[in-house]
Amino acid sequence: MSKRRFGTIVLVIAMLIVAISVLFTNNLARSLQAEEQKRMAIWAEAERQLASADENTDIEFCWSIIEGNTTIPVCILDAEGNVTNFRNIDEKKAGQLEHGPIELKLSEQQAQYIYWGDSSLITRLRLVPYAQFALIFIFIAIAIIVMYTTQRSEQNRLWVGLSKETAHQLGTPISSLNAWQQLLADKYPEDEYVPQMKRDIERLQMIADRFQKIGSEPELQAGDVIPVLKDTIAYMHSRVSRRITVEDSALQGVVRPVMMNAPLIRWVFENLFKNAADAITGEGTIRIEVFENEHELMLDITDTGKGIDKKTQTHIFEPGFTSKERGWGLGLPLAKRIVEQYHGGKLLLKSSQVGVGSTFRVVLKKAENS
Repeated sequence: MSKRRFGTIVLVIAMLIVAISVLFTNNLARSLQAEEQKRMAIWAEAERQLASADENTDIEFCWSIIEGNTTIPVCILDAEGNVTNFRNIDEKKAGQLEHGPIELKLSEQQAQYIYWGDSSLITRLRLVPYAQFALIFIFIAIAIIVMYTTQRSEQNRLWVGLSKETAHQLGTPISSLNAWQQLLADKYPEDEYVPQMKRDIERLQMIADRFQKIGSEPELQAGDVIPVLKDTIAYMHSRVSRRITVEDSALQGVVRPVMMNAPLIRWVFENLFKNAADAITGEGTIRIEVFENEHELMLDITDTGKGIDKKTQTHIFEPGFTSKERGWGLGLPLAKRIVEQYHGGKLLLKSSQVGVGSTFRVVLKKAENS
C-alpha cells in the first residue's frame, strides 16, 4: 500500500470518528438543553412568586431555586429591553443570550422577560469533537512521521549495505583482472585490445569506488563541475546512437565551482544522460543548459524523447520503479540520493510532455567565493 493511500485511509477513518463524535455530543447537548429549559421554567416561576410574594409564599424555597442556578447564564429584561437582573454572565453580554424569552407576568400591566444561554457544561461539550479531532490529527501526524522516518532509515541501511557489499564483491575479480591484464600486456605489448581491456578494468574499478563512496559519507570538495559534465558527455556520446545530437555549447568557456564529490556527481550525469538517450527513438537531441543564482548552480538536461506521462512522473524517483523492460528502477533514486542527501542539492523533473521530451534539473550549491 502506498503512503498516499495509507494516509487517505487514516484521514477518512479520523473524519468518521469525528463525525460520529459530533453527532453523539450534539444529541447529548440537545438533551441537556431541554433539561436546562425545564430548569429555567422552574427558575422563572420562582422569580414570579418572589416578585409577588405574600405571607403564604415560601420565600426561602424560592431563593434556594434562584441561588441554586450556578451554571446557566440568565438575565431579566423589562418591556423596554433594559436589563433588570442577571446571573452567571457579565452585564455587558446579558442582552446577547440566545434562548427565550419566558414571560414573567408581574401584574396585568407589567411583565418582564427571561433569557438564558447554554451552561458552561454544554459549551465545553460542544468543543469535545474538535479537541478529539486535534488529538487524532496530532496522533496521525506523529504516526506518519515515525513511519516515514523508520522507512527512510531502513532504506538508508539497505542502500549502505548493498553498496558496501557490491564494492566488496567487485574488488576480488577486479584485482584478478588487473593481474591478467598486466600479464597480457607484458606478453603481447603490441596487441591493440590489451589497452582497451585496461580502460574497461579501470572503469570497473571506478564503479566499485562509487559504490564504496555511497556506503560511507563522501567528502565534498570545491571544484569546477563543468569539466566533469564534459567528460561524462564525451564518454556517453560514443556509446549512444549516432543519430542523437548533443547540444552542449552552453558549457563552452564556462567555469562553475561547486561543492561536490566528482566521482558521484559524474555518476549522476551518466545516469541522466543515459536515460535521455534511452528516451529517444531514432533521431533526437540532448541539450545541456546552465543557470545560476547567488548561491546555486542549475544544470538542465533536456531530451526530445518520448516524454513521461503524469501518472508515471509521481513514481520515477521511487526505488524499484521502472518503465524499461530490463531496468532495475535504481538509477534515478540513487542519483537523487547522491544529489540531495550527499550534496545538499536537488534533483527534479523540471518538465515533461508525452511525445515532446523531458527536462531534468540538477541543483548544486556553489563553492564559497565562487
